[in-house]
Amino acid sequence: MKRFEIGVILPGIAVQRQQGIDLREAARHVEDAGLDGVWHGDHLAVGGPVLESSIALATAAAATSRVRIGTSVYIPAIRPAVWAAKQIATLQYVSGERLVLGVGSGGGPEQWAAAGVPYKERGARTDTALALLPRLLAGESVRLPDEPGEPSVELAPATVMPPVWVGNASPVAIRRAARLGDGWFPSLISPREVAEGRTRLAGLAAEHGRPAPVIAIGGAAALGTGPDVPSREDIAAGISGAYGRPLDEVLDIPLTGRPEEAAGKLAAYRDAGAEHAIIGLSGGDWRTQVDLLAEARSLLLT
Repeated sequence: MKRFEIGVILPGIAVQRQQGIDLREAARHVEDAGLDGVWHGDHLAVGGPVLESSIALATAAAATSRVRIGTSVYIPAIRPAVWAAKQIATLQYVSGERLVLGVGSGGGPEQWAAAGVPYKERGARTDTALALLPRLLAGESVRLPDEPGEPSVELAPATVMPPVWVGNASPVAIRRAARLGDGWFPSLISPREVAEGRTRLAGLAAEHGRPAPVIAIGGAAALGTGPDVPSREDIAAGISGAYGRPLDEVLDIPLTGRPEEAAGKLAAYRDAGAEHAIIGLSGGDWRTQVDLLAEARSLLLT
Protein backbone atom coordinates (compact mmCIF):
# COMPACT_ATOMS: atom_id res chain seq x y z
CA MET A 1 0.00 0.00 0.00
CA LYS A 2 1.21 3.49 -0.83
CA ARG A 3 2.75 5.30 2.14
CA PHE A 4 0.67 8.09 3.63
CA GLU A 5 2.50 10.47 5.97
CA ILE A 6 0.91 12.43 8.80
CA GLY A 7 2.46 15.46 10.41
CA VAL A 8 1.24 17.64 13.28
CA ILE A 9 1.16 21.39 13.80
CA LEU A 10 3.16 22.13 16.95
CA PRO A 11 1.13 23.59 19.84
CA GLY A 12 0.78 27.34 20.08
CA ILE A 13 1.83 29.41 23.07
CA ALA A 14 -1.58 29.22 24.78
CA VAL A 15 -1.61 25.40 24.66
CA GLN A 16 2.02 25.23 25.78
CA ARG A 17 1.23 27.33 28.84
CA GLN A 18 -2.06 25.63 29.69
CA GLN A 19 -0.77 22.08 29.34
CA GLY A 20 2.83 22.49 30.48
CA ILE A 21 4.45 21.39 27.24
CA ASP A 22 7.21 23.18 25.36
CA LEU A 23 8.25 22.85 21.72
CA ARG A 24 11.04 20.40 22.47
CA GLU A 25 8.80 18.04 24.41
CA ALA A 26 6.02 18.38 21.83
CA ALA A 27 8.34 17.57 18.93
CA ARG A 28 9.79 14.56 20.75
CA HIS A 29 6.30 13.32 21.57
CA VAL A 30 5.31 13.41 17.89
CA GLU A 31 8.45 11.53 16.90
CA ASP A 32 8.07 8.94 19.66
CA ALA A 33 4.43 8.38 18.68
CA GLY A 34 5.59 7.33 15.21
CA LEU A 35 4.16 10.23 13.23
CA ASP A 36 6.06 11.77 10.35
CA GLY A 37 6.54 15.49 10.86
CA VAL A 38 6.27 18.57 13.05
CA TRP A 39 5.09 21.81 11.52
CA HIS A 40 4.83 25.46 12.50
CA GLY A 41 3.09 28.49 11.03
CA ASP A 42 4.79 31.71 9.97
CA HIS A 43 3.18 34.89 11.32
CA LEU A 44 4.50 38.35 12.05
CA ALA A 45 1.76 40.60 13.45
CA VAL A 46 -1.59 38.86 13.88
CA GLY A 47 -2.87 40.40 17.09
CA GLY A 48 -1.85 37.53 19.35
CA PRO A 49 1.23 35.73 20.70
CA VAL A 50 3.10 33.78 18.01
CA LEU A 51 6.64 32.50 17.66
CA GLU A 52 8.99 33.12 14.76
CA SER A 53 8.81 30.06 12.55
CA SER A 54 12.45 29.33 11.78
CA ILE A 55 13.54 29.62 15.43
CA ALA A 56 10.61 27.48 16.61
CA LEU A 57 11.39 24.81 14.03
CA ALA A 58 15.12 24.90 14.78
CA THR A 59 14.18 24.12 18.39
CA ALA A 60 12.03 21.19 17.21
CA ALA A 61 14.81 19.97 14.91
CA ALA A 62 17.32 19.96 17.76
CA ALA A 63 14.98 17.79 19.85
CA THR A 64 14.34 15.17 17.16
CA SER A 65 16.27 13.04 14.69
CA ARG A 66 13.78 11.51 12.24
CA VAL A 67 10.64 13.55 11.60
CA ARG A 68 10.21 16.11 8.87
CA ILE A 69 10.47 19.75 9.94
CA GLY A 70 7.88 21.80 8.05
CA THR A 71 6.55 25.32 7.59
CA SER A 72 2.79 25.64 7.36
CA VAL A 73 3.25 27.97 5.66
CA TYR A 74 6.31 30.20 5.30
CA ILE A 75 5.72 33.65 3.77
CA PRO A 76 8.95 34.47 1.93
CA ALA A 77 7.64 37.65 0.34
CA ILE A 78 7.39 39.61 3.62
CA ARG A 79 11.19 39.35 3.82
CA PRO A 80 14.02 40.37 1.51
CA ALA A 81 14.73 37.28 -0.60
CA VAL A 82 18.27 36.95 0.71
CA TRP A 83 17.07 36.93 4.34
CA ALA A 84 14.47 34.30 3.49
CA ALA A 85 17.18 32.22 1.82
CA LYS A 86 19.49 32.52 4.84
CA GLN A 87 16.72 31.43 7.23
CA ILE A 88 15.76 28.49 5.04
CA ALA A 89 19.36 27.41 4.43
CA THR A 90 20.16 27.54 8.14
CA LEU A 91 17.07 25.54 9.09
CA GLN A 92 17.87 22.98 6.40
CA TYR A 93 21.43 22.74 7.71
CA VAL A 94 20.63 22.39 11.42
CA SER A 95 17.83 19.88 10.77
CA GLY A 96 20.04 17.58 8.75
CA GLU A 97 18.11 18.30 5.54
CA ARG A 98 14.73 17.33 7.02
CA LEU A 99 13.01 20.59 6.06
CA VAL A 100 9.87 20.80 3.92
CA LEU A 101 9.13 24.36 2.88
CA GLY A 102 5.41 24.97 2.77
CA VAL A 103 5.05 28.37 1.11
CA GLY A 104 2.23 30.87 0.84
CA SER A 105 1.50 34.55 0.27
CA GLY A 106 -1.33 34.95 2.77
CA GLY A 107 -1.96 36.87 5.93
CA GLY A 108 -4.01 40.02 6.15
CA PRO A 109 -2.92 43.47 4.94
CA GLU A 110 -1.86 44.36 8.50
CA GLN A 111 0.91 41.74 8.47
CA TRP A 112 2.24 43.01 5.15
CA ALA A 113 2.11 46.60 6.38
CA ALA A 114 4.07 45.59 9.49
CA ALA A 115 6.73 44.05 7.22
CA GLY A 116 6.86 47.19 5.09
CA VAL A 117 5.79 45.31 1.97
CA PRO A 118 2.89 46.51 -0.23
CA TYR A 119 0.04 44.01 -0.03
CA LYS A 120 -0.56 44.19 -3.77
CA GLU A 121 2.99 42.96 -4.45
CA ARG A 122 2.62 39.70 -2.49
CA GLY A 123 2.04 37.44 -5.52
CA ALA A 124 4.86 38.79 -7.65
CA ARG A 125 7.31 38.79 -4.73
CA THR A 126 6.38 35.18 -3.90
CA ASP A 127 7.07 34.08 -7.47
CA THR A 128 10.39 35.93 -7.44
CA ALA A 129 11.39 34.30 -4.16
CA LEU A 130 10.53 30.81 -5.40
CA ALA A 131 12.54 31.41 -8.57
CA LEU A 132 15.61 32.70 -6.66
CA LEU A 133 15.71 30.42 -3.63
CA PRO A 134 17.19 27.30 -5.32
CA ARG A 135 20.09 29.33 -6.69
CA LEU A 136 20.64 31.24 -3.46
CA LEU A 137 20.73 28.03 -1.41
CA ALA A 138 23.10 26.46 -3.96
CA GLY A 139 25.60 29.26 -3.29
CA GLU A 140 25.36 30.81 -6.75
CA SER A 141 25.82 34.52 -7.40
CA VAL A 142 22.26 35.84 -7.67
CA ARG A 143 20.94 39.28 -8.64
CA LEU A 144 18.18 40.54 -6.33
CA PRO A 145 15.61 42.29 -8.55
CA ASP A 146 13.38 43.49 -5.69
CA GLU A 147 16.14 45.32 -3.83
CA PRO A 148 17.42 48.87 -4.54
CA GLY A 149 20.20 48.79 -7.10
CA GLU A 150 19.55 45.10 -7.80
CA PRO A 151 22.69 43.90 -5.99
CA SER A 152 24.18 40.46 -6.47
CA VAL A 153 24.83 38.18 -3.51
CA GLU A 154 26.41 34.79 -2.92
CA LEU A 155 25.46 32.88 0.25
CA ALA A 156 27.45 30.22 2.09
CA PRO A 157 27.39 27.52 3.19
CA ALA A 158 25.49 26.05 0.28
CA THR A 159 22.68 23.66 1.18
CA VAL A 160 20.29 21.33 -0.58
CA MET A 161 17.08 23.10 -1.56
CA PRO A 162 14.21 21.61 0.48
CA PRO A 163 11.01 20.45 -1.23
CA VAL A 164 8.63 23.37 -1.77
CA TRP A 165 4.93 22.75 -1.17
CA VAL A 166 2.76 25.62 -2.38
CA GLY A 167 -0.08 26.36 0.01
CA ASN A 168 -3.71 27.28 -0.71
CA ALA A 169 -6.38 25.71 -2.90
CA SER A 170 -6.87 28.70 -5.20
CA PRO A 171 -6.33 28.49 -8.97
CA VAL A 172 -3.35 30.83 -8.56
CA ALA A 173 -1.78 28.47 -6.03
CA ILE A 174 -2.34 25.43 -8.26
CA ARG A 175 -0.66 27.22 -11.15
CA ARG A 176 2.24 28.25 -8.90
CA ALA A 177 2.64 24.69 -7.62
CA ALA A 178 2.63 23.30 -11.15
CA ARG A 179 5.24 25.79 -12.32
CA LEU A 180 7.52 26.22 -9.30
CA GLY A 181 6.63 23.71 -6.59
CA ASP A 182 7.40 20.15 -5.62
CA GLY A 183 4.04 19.83 -3.90
CA TRP A 184 0.56 21.33 -3.63
CA PHE A 185 -0.56 22.00 -0.06
CA PRO A 186 -4.24 23.01 0.20
CA SER A 187 -5.96 23.15 3.60
CA LEU A 188 -9.47 22.37 4.77
CA ILE A 189 -10.82 21.02 1.52
CA SER A 190 -12.76 17.87 0.70
CA PRO A 191 -11.45 14.71 -0.98
CA ARG A 192 -13.52 15.63 -4.04
CA GLU A 193 -11.70 18.98 -4.27
CA VAL A 194 -8.38 17.19 -3.88
CA ALA A 195 -9.20 14.89 -6.80
CA GLU A 196 -10.29 17.81 -8.97
CA GLY A 197 -7.17 19.79 -8.09
CA ARG A 198 -4.97 16.79 -8.77
CA THR A 199 -6.25 16.56 -12.34
CA ARG A 200 -5.73 20.27 -12.93
CA LEU A 201 -2.28 20.18 -11.30
CA ALA A 202 -1.07 17.27 -13.41
CA GLY A 203 -2.19 18.94 -16.62
CA LEU A 204 -0.50 22.25 -15.80
CA ALA A 205 2.72 20.57 -14.69
CA ALA A 206 2.85 18.63 -17.95
CA GLU A 207 2.52 21.90 -19.87
CA HIS A 208 5.68 23.08 -18.11
CA GLY A 209 7.47 19.79 -18.75
CA ARG A 210 7.48 18.95 -15.04
CA PRO A 211 6.27 15.91 -13.09
CA ALA A 212 3.05 16.31 -11.16
CA PRO A 213 3.77 17.71 -7.67
CA VAL A 214 2.89 15.63 -4.63
CA ILE A 215 -0.26 16.59 -2.73
CA ALA A 216 -0.41 17.32 1.00
CA ILE A 217 -3.60 18.40 2.71
CA GLY A 218 -3.94 20.52 5.82
CA GLY A 219 -6.66 19.43 8.24
CA ALA A 220 -8.11 19.92 11.71
CA ALA A 221 -8.74 17.20 14.26
CA ALA A 222 -10.13 16.60 17.72
CA LEU A 223 -10.23 12.88 18.37
CA GLY A 224 -11.77 10.90 21.18
CA THR A 225 -14.27 12.20 23.72
CA GLY A 226 -14.30 14.36 26.81
CA PRO A 227 -15.54 17.72 28.03
CA ASP A 228 -12.55 19.54 26.57
CA VAL A 229 -12.77 17.87 23.14
CA PRO A 230 -14.77 19.99 20.68
CA SER A 231 -17.35 18.40 18.41
CA ARG A 232 -17.14 18.25 14.66
CA GLU A 233 -19.82 20.96 14.54
CA ASP A 234 -17.80 23.20 16.87
CA ILE A 235 -14.66 22.91 14.74
CA ALA A 236 -16.60 23.41 11.52
CA ALA A 237 -18.26 26.52 12.91
CA GLY A 238 -14.82 27.92 13.71
CA ILE A 239 -13.60 27.20 10.19
CA SER A 240 -16.73 28.76 8.72
CA GLY A 241 -16.31 31.92 10.76
CA ALA A 242 -12.58 32.28 10.21
CA TYR A 243 -12.67 31.77 6.43
CA GLY A 244 -16.15 33.02 5.53
CA ARG A 245 -17.22 29.66 4.13
CA PRO A 246 -20.73 28.19 4.41
CA LEU A 247 -21.06 25.82 7.35
CA ASP A 248 -22.45 22.98 5.25
CA GLU A 249 -19.42 23.24 2.97
CA VAL A 250 -16.95 22.55 5.79
CA LEU A 251 -19.01 20.40 8.15
CA ASP A 252 -17.47 17.11 7.05
CA ILE A 253 -13.85 18.31 7.02
CA PRO A 254 -12.78 17.98 10.70
CA LEU A 255 -11.39 14.64 11.84
CA THR A 256 -13.36 13.66 14.93
CA GLY A 257 -14.51 10.58 16.82
CA ARG A 258 -12.56 7.35 17.18
CA PRO A 259 -9.22 6.72 15.44
CA GLU A 260 -11.06 4.30 13.13
CA GLU A 261 -13.29 7.13 11.90
CA ALA A 262 -10.33 9.43 11.34
CA ALA A 263 -8.51 6.68 9.44
CA GLY A 264 -11.51 6.30 7.16
CA LYS A 265 -11.55 10.00 6.33
CA LEU A 266 -7.81 10.07 5.75
CA ALA A 267 -8.15 7.08 3.44
CA ALA A 268 -10.57 9.10 1.32
CA TYR A 269 -7.93 11.81 0.92
CA ARG A 270 -5.31 9.19 0.07
CA ASP A 271 -7.60 7.66 -2.53
CA ALA A 272 -8.17 11.13 -4.02
CA GLY A 273 -4.41 11.53 -4.56
CA ALA A 274 -2.98 13.03 -1.36
CA GLU A 275 0.22 11.55 0.06
CA HIS A 276 0.54 13.65 3.20
CA ALA A 277 -1.74 15.20 5.82
CA ILE A 278 -0.67 18.01 8.14
CA ILE A 279 -3.06 18.18 11.07
CA GLY A 280 -3.80 20.98 13.49
CA LEU A 281 -5.15 19.66 16.79
CA SER A 282 -8.20 21.61 17.89
CA GLY A 283 -8.75 20.71 21.53
CA GLY A 284 -8.32 18.19 24.29
CA ASP A 285 -5.01 17.17 25.80
CA TRP A 286 -2.40 17.76 23.10
CA ARG A 287 -0.30 14.70 23.86
CA THR A 288 -3.36 12.44 23.91
CA GLN A 289 -4.52 13.89 20.61
CA VAL A 290 -1.14 13.07 19.05
CA ASP A 291 -1.38 9.49 20.34
CA LEU A 292 -4.89 9.05 18.93
CA LEU A 293 -3.77 10.45 15.57
CA ALA A 294 -0.86 8.00 15.57
CA GLU A 295 -3.35 5.20 16.17
CA ALA A 296 -5.41 6.40 13.21
CA ARG A 297 -2.25 6.39 11.08
CA SER A 298 -1.46 2.81 12.06
CA LEU A 299 -4.99 1.77 11.08
CA LEU A 300 -4.67 3.60 7.78
CA LEU A 301 -1.58 1.60 6.89
CA THR A 302 -3.02 -1.84 7.68
